[in-house]
Amino acid sequence: MVKKIVHFVKMHVVFCIAALAAIISCFLIPPDEGYLSYIDYKTIACLFATLAVVCALRNIMFFTILSRRIVRIVGNLRTLAITLVVMTFVGSMLIANDMALITFLPLGYLSLSVTGQEKHSAFIFILQNISANLGGMLTPFGNPQNLYLYSYFNIPTGEFLQIMLPPFLLAVTMLIICCLPLPAEKLKVDEQVAKPLPKVKTSLYIALFILSILAVFRIIPYYIVAVLILVVLLFIDREALAAVDYPLLLTFVAFFIFAGNMSRLQVLNDLLSSLLEKNTFFVSIGSCQVISNVPTAILLSRFTTNYKDLLLGVNIGGTGTLIASLASLITFSEFKTLYPTEVKKYIKMFVLLNLLFLVVLSGATYLLSLFVK
Repeated sequence: MVKKIVHFVKMHVVFCIAALAAIISCFLIPPDEGYLSYIDYKTIACLFATLAVVCALRNIMFFTILSRRIVRIVGNLRTLAITLVVMTFVGSMLIANDMALITFLPLGYLSLSVTGQEKHSAFIFILQNISANLGGMLTPFGNPQNLYLYSYFNIPTGEFLQIMLPPFLLAVTMLIICCLPLPAEKLKVDEQVAKPLPKVKTSLYIALFILSILAVFRIIPYYIVAVLILVVLLFIDREALAAVDYPLLLTFVAFFIFAGNMSRLQVLNDLLSSLLEKNTFFVSIGSCQVISNVPTAILLSRFTTNYKDLLLGVNIGGTGTLIASLASLITFSEFKTLYPTEVKKYIKMFVLLNLLFLVVLSGATYLLSLFVK
């Protein structure tokens, strides 16, 4: 029993911390009817819908088959690295950063192992991690914190894209440049035989995925889409529902409770409001390095109306420390499992590359803000 608890805590560190923080905050602000207003139900429902459909698509090997077809045309190591980074980048824009990593990190491992290029695994894993964090910044559903802020502040879609486009383009450029030093060695990628996609399920799941995106963009009521996806998968693919990252959803609920209670503490309210009034952008970046970007978005949104700087800060702030983003912990866990003897090498390279992206992106974004009001 104890071993199971320890294993659960190791696998879901962020959730356990969030739950503990929420419980402690309940002693400061005893539960009352105000708790019902803490939770952003649209964020939870949309995140559940997206994760459920993505799990269903993964169950029919949709992403694996698609990835192999793309990798099959890769000719050398440099192109392979760029392909993996771009696929993770684009994937995070469409299926959220954590799901993109869960989908494409194994592809990266497989591609490097069958071509005898595992010495580059740490470097490419880290670039995939950065691409997942920064690729998801462009869309409201690409990063969990985006989905929350987009809904909480009711940000117009056009304005959202306008805010995030400059750092997005810079991140793309930097990631491609980072791949260029890799040698252009010719590779022979193993072409594994895969079963063809089931046409009916593939079409149905893609349709459900489109509906989940329409719900995010407020075109279709989110509760209708969430219930529809739940009912369909109950009959067609219960394994997909079982595979949904429920601890992630509960992490959001816990942080909603924690943030709601903290916002009712006058001392903290005054302190954070004062700090955010001075510089929302850098305060949010700094907070991400300590408590991660999702809880930062939830907590600080209660103390500022400057959603532009907060949005930029919690996305760029996902780079930096290992705990700055949940996606970074996913990548580290995957690498540690595959290469347990190279953990120190990974951490050193992770810190170096992430600090590079953090400094360049935050500096460039801040300078741009001085000229564009």
